[in-house]
Amino acid sequence: MFKKKPSTSTSTVRHLIAKLNPRSPISEQYRTLRTNIQFSGVDKKIKSLLITSSEAGAGKSMTAANLAIVYAQQGLKTLLVDADLRKPTVHYTFRLDNLNGLSNALIEGASFETIAQRNEIENLDVIPSGPVPPNPSELLSSNQFKKILAEAYEKYDMIIVDSPPMLAVTDAQILATLVDGVVIVARSGMTEIDELKEAVGLIEKVQGNLLGTILNDVDKDIAGDYYYYGN
Repeated sequence: MFKKKPSTSTSTVRHLIAKLNPRSPISEQYRTLRTNIQFSGVDKKIKSLLITSSEAGAGKSMTAANLAIVYAQQGLKTLLVDADLRKPTVHYTFRLDNLNGLSNALIEGASFETIAQRNEIENLDVIPSGPVPPNPSELLSSNQFKKILAEAYEKYDMIIVDSPPMLAVTDAQILATLVDGVVIVARSGMTEIDELKEAVGLIEKVQGNLLGTILNDVDKDIAGDYYYYGN
């Protein structure tokens, strides 16, 4: 059976705007992003998505969490996977137990049912990172991880994977080859254009399917909203 955790409090899910205030302009931008992604699959339906960034601090994990929520709110059975096996944060966001997660399945062969955790958001399951391993890149490129993804494809309508930043380690490049699409999160006023271009180049190098970029933390007085998505 899947683990089911107690309801989370408002303070612990303060970043989950799509849950706390689904009528807000920001939540609407997440729904717009969801729609853009759904229509970007011309030749192939987008069923798995990697959310990454060029550098740390751009807001990729927050984006992955809120995007997973809006997919679940659409009635789609959704899985959020924390594949950032270096500095995981998803379990903090959803206030989940991280003693058993993705790394346990990759190292010990823990079953899918024991690592996927439910929460109070209907249609959304979360696989936390589990204990941080010494060799994340090797684990993510293993056949065991491919088996986990294959099982997830059979159980869920949408799979969203959070990864480390592109320029820090090779993990995101590995993951980009295993999903249907990749979205890069950039932070206004922080992300350098050269770094963003380098991240795009790394995805193209492994022939990943780059769907677009989210510009995060835009000045609302200038742009009118906080998030922008474009191919």
